[in-house]
Amino acid sequence: MNVLALDFPPISHLFQWPDILFNGTWYALNKTSLIYLAAVVITSAIFLSAGRKKTSLVPVGVQHVAEAGVNFIEESVVMETIGPEGKKYMPFLTTMFFFILFSNIFEVIPGIQFPANSRMAVPITLALVVWLIYNFVGIRSQGLVGYFKNSLFPPGVPKALYLIVTPIELVSTFVVRPFSLAIRLWANMVAGHLLLVTFAILTAALWDATYVGAVAPFAMLVLMTGFEILVSVLQAFIFTILTAVYIGGSLHPAH
Repeated sequence: MNVLALDFPPISHLFQWPDILFNGTWYALNKTSLIYLAAVVITSAIFLSAGRKKTSLVPVGVQHVAEAGVNFIEESVVMETIGPEGKKYMPFLTTMFFFILFSNIFEVIPGIQFPANSRMAVPITLALVVWLIYNFVGIRSQGLVGYFKNSLFPPGVPKALYLIVTPIELVSTFVVRPFSLAIRLWANMVAGHLLLVTFAILTAALWDATYVGAVAPFAMLVLMTGFEILVSVLQAFIFTILTAVYIGGSLHPAH
């Protein structure tokens, strides 16, 4: 009689990887950093390759991917949140979308199976970059005094309520936003990674104990893998569209 043995690895083994290259040096590379480098290379390769090709009436291959991505960001993100004047931010938003997407999607690539954004360092760095950009845009478009006045004292609010509204706006706009932006991306990728690991271990353990018993967890593993592909795309989109919303709010103060 086979005994079911579930050997779940320590949580540190799921999110912390030993150095693979240049071990023991300050420029050492591990699995996470290699995934980020791959995301940068893939994103750059898509647009550099598409830019070198002659444009055609019916784009194909890499050119089609690049054009579809640009059109998606323009129509579904920029025009919906900022408007025509937001087109100058499209290179930044498009690059960020693809970088986050490729950093996430490695979660379902056999042999890698790890979402780099389940480590907090890069999500919080991206969020802080977004924080700097939308505050800079707001100060440049409204002036320093006007930006803080419109952010902390929204027009149309009864003056007595400013005692409550102003502290809330101060904390939410200038403190909470970057952390909520980073934690949303990080937490979703952590949760998805844990689910995939759980069903993978259950499948392996039940396969050793009884072949039939492994069918259900394996089916869930396949289902969750498809779901995580959707989550990877969705989280890249959410991070990008919230960035556009924050930039649009800095450009267009409430009236």
